[in-house]
Amino acid sequence: MLDLFHGLLSLFFQQQEPKVQLLRSSNLSPWLDTVWVRSATVRKPDPQAELAMRTHLAALGALNLRLEGQGVWIQAGNEILAEHQGITPLPAASLTKTATTLAALETWGIDHRFETLVSAAGSIENGVLKGDLVVQGGGDPFFVWEEAIVLGNALRQKGIRQVTGNLIVSGNFAMNFEADPVKSGSLLKQGLDANRWSAEVSTQYSKLPPGTDRPQIRINGTVLVNSPEQIQAKSLTPLVRHQSLPMVDILKAMNIYSNNIMSEMMAQMLGGAAGVTQKVLQATQIPPEEIQIFNGSGLGEENRLSPRAVAAILIATQRYLQPRQLTVADIYPIQGRDWGTLKWREMPNGSAVKTGTLDAVSSLAGVIPTRDRGLVWFTIINLGTGDLGEFHRQQDRLLQRLQQSWGAPNPLPPAIQPSDRSRPSASRLGAAERNEIL
Repeated sequence: MLDLFHGLLSLFFQQQEPKVQLLRSSNLSPWLDTVWVRSATVRKPDPQAELAMRTHLAALGALNLRLEGQGVWIQAGNEILAEHQGITPLPAASLTKTATTLAALETWGIDHRFETLVSAAGSIENGVLKGDLVVQGGGDPFFVWEEAIVLGNALRQKGIRQVTGNLIVSGNFAMNFEADPVKSGSLLKQGLDANRWSAEVSTQYSKLPPGTDRPQIRINGTVLVNSPEQIQAKSLTPLVRHQSLPMVDILKAMNIYSNNIMSEMMAQMLGGAAGVTQKVLQATQIPPEEIQIFNGSGLGEENRLSPRAVAAILIATQRYLQPRQLTVADIYPIQGRDWGTLKWREMPNGSAVKTGTLDAVSSLAGVIPTRDRGLVWFTIINLGTGDLGEFHRQQDRLLQRLQQSWGAPNPLPPAIQPSDRSRPSASRLGAAERNEIL
């Protein structure tokens, strides 16, 4: 499953070719006013929103689902148009990743890059490192085959063709979404040597720019894990400093496919569930009892968020991104453009959303564009066992009814479009420019 995820995600990053245009300024007033954050929103029921919500709940009731387990929140600006169980914490599944996303932005910013340092523990003679190759991870959650291949080419530029010792992994290093550092080290060892590539590695290599070299660095030893203290005791010669993709691209990748390993890695670096919660509470001013986070991914029904809290998190995220010439569409999948968890969904085109799924939870939150109401923020949490496809259909129909009531804008407002900033080559998987040869 992880291999399939990696292949699809790599395809997304390799094929995107945004046009180079001037940055577009988005007028997001009046909903950007901080009043909605610092004080209670205004309850202003809308007949059309109420009807759409009641129709949704009636359909769920017909499926023998308990209505107290269904949460709905519909908001435009600071006006609550309709809500059901809106302030009740409910199992949110991967909507929890909205909290991790906001906390990551608040902590690191949109351009942050994680660093991985590769060093030599030994002398280099005639292309042979007589000693160990040491990898010190800095928490990059999106280090995949393409990154390993170009890292190998950078090491070749340093003149290394063979390592007589071991590959030593230290710090926070993960490759191909493997939490086990030994497994990640073994994958890196394979990626550095084209003679050991599998068909999967060759497939990812084929997506790199034509003419990219195939590294051949043979590591004779095994993979070991050392503590930072053990590394400090070694005499190391830095070879290559590798930088990750920028944070905005990492978050987009994480949210398109709802990758649990990526989100959990970042949550741990943010101080775990407690650290993520603190950042979100500061950014939204939502009552603490409405945000109950136990991990950064949403795995497990212990993660509970109220529908209001999820909407507030998303609006706070948009509010953070807008002055930086970005929107939530830059970090969440877009209906009609991105696949991932949105494959086969039929919500209004242009909607930027996050999905969530557990055995007995189907959730959806985000923003849909409308002509008469502008941006409409929503959260839908459905609890109960049943046909997942039916839950999806009912959620999509609720959103379709809302847009049909208020009209579809043409064109989409800038506030819900991805930015027009150019995407430099360094923001592509396997970009050689992100390897600094030391």
